[in-house]
Amino acid sequence: MKSRILATLVFSFVVAGATGAAAASTSVTGSAALALAGVVAPYSNLPAADKKAVAAFFKGDPNAPYVKKITVTADKIVCRTSNVDITARSCELTFKVSKKSLKGREANEIYATEAMAGVPSDGAAGSIFESLSKLSCTLDQKALKDKAGAGADCTYEPPN
Repeated sequence: MKSRILATLVFSFVVAGATGAAAASTSVTGSAALALAGVVAPYSNLPAADKKAVAAFFKGDPNAPYVKKITVTADKIVCRTSNVDITARSCELTFKVSKKSLKGREANEIYATEAMAGVPSDGAAGSIFESLSKLSCTLDQKALKDKAGAGADCTYEPPN
């Protein structure tokens, strides 16, 4: 009887631990973080000046006239490609107050950048997904100007 109770408790802790590990956030820094912020920012709810600065940073100009840190966020990003219909590629970006649906090249840029940033793929029935939630990328212009590999940091969680 005691061994059955012990086994049940151990199993419960293992399942709880696996669930907790799956929900852990992931950090990305450096060029992958800058790329992730760079491809998401144009569709986000950032002010135009922030979007312009992120675009400048992403194209290699950290000297844009800007002085504060910029945070690029998205509540959820779900991208899909197909290994059956090879013309199919789409992404849905969800922000606090809006949703953006992308297809083609724009979707492919986000999908590929998610993969570069380490977002794990998932697939079923001819579809391959790259999904994340709670994306938060911070760009620090002062650190980017140093050109020493710092200045871009992102965190994200598995899709919920």
